[in-house]
Amino acid sequence: MERAAKKEAVEQLNGVFKTTGVAIVAQYSGLTVAQMQKLRMQMKQAGASVKVSKNRLAKIALEGTDVVNIGPMLKGPTVIATSNDPVAAPKVAVEFAKANEKFVIVGGSMGKTVLNVDGVKALASLPSLDELRGKIVGLIVAPATKLAQLANAPAGKLARVIQAHASKGEAA
Repeated sequence: MERAAKKEAVEQLNGVFKTTGVAIVAQYSGLTVAQMQKLRMQMKQAGASVKVSKNRLAKIALEGTDVVNIGPMLKGPTVIATSNDPVAAPKVAVEFAKANEKFVIVGGSMGKTVLNVDGVKALASLPSLDELRGKIVGLIVAPATKLAQLANAPAGKLARVIQAHASKGEAA
């Protein structure tokens, strides 16, 4: 790589690291190109991204960012998965690691908090941001629905009582 290309790569990675909510580091030694493409596709669908770069350049790019703590994890052939949603990248990485034993999660960082493998798995088990939003909307809508049911219930009961009396009157 030329010096200018290295500088551009470092600047691009630095921009990614500054804007990311979570960064997951994994080793990918032995994965095929098809498997890596599948990983990239799954990450993209989840709203995350995958970067493979030279460890030395990645360590330089980490300087001045919240995820600087993942620097010591960059040893050997590593891939860095990032996402703004703190659950997206860990969830895809953990699922991919279950299907491919050659993809080994080393750790990660959420903001300034360093995560070990168990921390990444714990993040992956949480519901996504969209799922949480759906639950909150459901909780907000539920009381309004129950109020409407309670308001309509007495009127419905009264209508059934009147209908029952009308039926008795017709039978007599």
